[in-house]
Amino acid sequence: MSVPSENQPSENPQSETAAAATGGNASGVTATEWLTMPDLVEALDETLGRVRRLIDEHYLVGSRRTGVFAVPSIFLVDGHPLSSLRGTIIVLQDAGFTDDEVIDWLLADDEELGRSPIAALLAGHKSAVRRVARTLA
Repeated sequence: MSVPSENQPSENPQSETAAAATGGNASGVTATEWLTMPDLVEALDETLGRVRRLIDEHYLVGSRRTGVFAVPSIFLVDGHPLSSLRGTIIVLQDAGFTDDEVIDWLLADDEELGRSPIAALLAGHKSAVRRVARTLA
């Protein structure tokens, strides 16, 4: 199975495996598996309505890049959305980012952070990530 180039989901997001949970691939973008809505329902052990609400309320962000809505699996920790993700998504959207741009920024390596913003969030560096995000407005 191959990991998508850049951070784009493949034709079948369910079949991808994560190449690195918090590391980057050769293109400097964090590799991740992409979860469709049915995958999210299962991974979160929630109803479809609750999953949609999590997305609507910015606890998660996803993309329809291949026609099928999918969310990077790295945004989930122990069956829940990463707690620091919501505020970061809101900061980026307030700066004018689209959902695709939010995902791109979270998965791409950032020089100031020394890793991808999502890796920094997973390591507990919420303030540093949001400080960098605020400079993007």
